[in-house]
Amino acid sequence: MKPKILILSASFGDGHNSAARHLAEALQENAEVLVADPCDLGNPRINRFLCRAYREITTYTPGIWAWMYRSSDRQDLSKPLPFIAKTEDAVASLLDNFQPDIVVNTYPLYPYMVERQFATRTRVPVITVITDSIEINATWTKSPSDHFLITDNHTREGLLTQKLPPEKIHVLGFPVSPRFEHLPKITSTDSLKPFRVLFFPTAKSPHVNDIIRSVLSHDTEITVVLGRNVRRLYRKTQALKKEFPGRICIKGWTKKVPELLSSHHLIVGKAGGATVHEAIAAQCPMLVHHIVPGQEEGNIELLERFKTGSLATSATAISKSIGALLADDACLWRDQKERLARHARPSAAREAGAFILSQITPS
Repeated sequence: MKPKILILSASFGDGHNSAARHLAEALQENAEVLVADPCDLGNPRINRFLCRAYREITTYTPGIWAWMYRSSDRQDLSKPLPFIAKTEDAVASLLDNFQPDIVVNTYPLYPYMVERQFATRTRVPVITVITDSIEINATWTKSPSDHFLITDNHTREGLLTQKLPPEKIHVLGFPVSPRFEHLPKITSTDSLKPFRVLFFPTAKSPHVNDIIRSVLSHDTEITVVLGRNVRRLYRKTQALKKEFPGRICIKGWTKKVPELLSSHHLIVGKAGGATVHEAIAAQCPMLVHHIVPGQEEGNIELLERFKTGSLATSATAISKSIGALLADDACLWRDQKERLARHARPSAAREAGAFILSQITPS
């Protein structure tokens, strides 16, 4: 019989679900895998409200989120929190019904809940996949996990200073889609004709239009992926498409992000964990136009340490950055491409899956 692996995720940001989904994809041939969101299972209406509130706060009032994030760093999660009792009940139900051989968490609250359930159940190994880089909240590191899977050596150095035992830390990369392993990548010797930019906007529509114009002020083409912002942004981006015929491609929700990243020369996007590490896996240099204080600060710092991307939060800054990338026969862009080839981890999900399977004790 195949081992049973329970992966617990959450919808507060895309990184947690992205990591969970790709781990499941990498594990499905060798294990029976269940991906579940206890927050949604326990109280779906409140969870949907909180997810919408999270997106609104991080987009329009990031300063408030920064305060909330720093406050969570001091929370004691070793004891049950009454306002998420239904979430904890959902965790208990999943353990009882699925009877996993191992539990994998991509959201920091769950290891505490899982550990409390072991007071009346047989304990199984618990692995936590940290989806942030460098700037790691204490809710991750204080959790009662047997192992922590992390993205890079810079993050490992920081975790060691937080007194996390080195034998628990495993640098395996962010679990990106296994498709990245096989997709052809643009090389550093590409002619750049045309220079293709992939843009993931937030919901700030005036800012979005300004960014598109700044990108097209160069000899470029742009693909705009609206995602969940289709309703808010479609009409305005369509108007721009008519203004710049043949240079703008607009997409709504897409499952082909790996293919898009691998076929574009530059991504302009938010500094989410999934987006940053997918860009690295695709060897696609990145400009960050929006950053959520707290967990995403470490992601932009990682790009800067790798020298493969930078922060450009205004249309003017984006235009200047693209100009710098393309100057002198795109010398800077070509250097970033070569650096990305050294840092990319397209097989991270498969390698993490192999580690998870190795921790299961045969019955």
